[in-house]
Amino acid sequence: MPGRFHSFLIIQTAFIGDVILATGLVEKIHQHYPEAQIDFLLRKGNEGLLTNHPLLRKVLVWDKKQSKIKNLINLIGNVRHSRYDVVVNAHRFASSGFITAFSGSPLKIGFNKNPLSPFFTKSIAHEFGNKHEVERNHHLVESITDAQFAKPKLYPSVGDFEKVKSFQSQKYICVSPTSVWFTKQFPAAKWIEFLQSVKSTGIKAYLLGAPSDKAVCESIKQEAGEFVVNLAGELSFLESAALMKNALMNYVNDSAPMHIASSMNAPVTAVFCSTVPSFGFGPLSNQSTVVETKEKLECRPCGLHGYRACPKGHFKCAYSIENDALVNALKL
Repeated sequence: MPGRFHSFLIIQTAFIGDVILATGLVEKIHQHYPEAQIDFLLRKGNEGLLTNHPLLRKVLVWDKKQSKIKNLINLIGNVRHSRYDVVVNAHRFASSGFITAFSGSPLKIGFNKNPLSPFFTKSIAHEFGNKHEVERNHHLVESITDAQFAKPKLYPSVGDFEKVKSFQSQKYICVSPTSVWFTKQFPAAKWIEFLQSVKSTGIKAYLLGAPSDKAVCESIKQEAGEFVVNLAGELSFLESAALMKNALMNYVNDSAPMHIASSMNAPVTAVFCSTVPSFGFGPLSNQSTVVETKEKLECRPCGLHGYRACPKGHFKCAYSIENDALVNALKL
């Protein structure tokens, strides 16, 4: 098997968490083909996740926001010119399907939910339930590797670790309080309640997020107390990963920061509101805790990705979560 393939392209042009989970494919392919060149194709804005990745030759970036179709056509041309032995498409939508179908690769692998899958060499079933997304991704390469999936992994640089060193002079936790979807986001008032519960422990708390999360994080900080530091918008993806690695605990929603924690095997407590871990996107760190409501709600889960507002108007899946469940995960 080793030496059979010399070049690979992995495609995942969805969101931050999807890219992180797809790095498990990089790890597995490298294990079996250590001399092969591996490239990764993602959407513009996510390339910072893979900066200086030691197992990748290059990262291809697709700008979906400006001149989307023109950029797609140019990208297909570049991919065809590279003559990859294998193209592995972990994205399930038509745009990436075109790149795969027209890649010119002798082995084109993707999920059967991709509309262009009839033009792939191998079409793999993608089924929700009972399996983690990393396992589902692994089925794409199982026939050319082995049956054991590899966990996702990010590679912060020495400089990334150096950047966050000043924040590590005392014990600390990281809290990533926001999410793109309202019903995936533990309410700010509940985060404040939790932070006030650990205020007397002498532990520092760092709030992480994108620049767009800065205002929400600042409001949480103002209510919770001076031991909380708002770092939203201050750190890159990999700097955040470096900080999370050595935290006593990382508190996250069902969102990208959970997958960043998994990629660093950092301790993580994941709060699931409207979604459930059985969808296959739970934490993978060795030290992982899932926190969710104890109430049996007929409306939960209400959707795979969440909504911009609770469809029932009460958001009980979040407000009924007990604060002690978060505090106890810290195991002081």
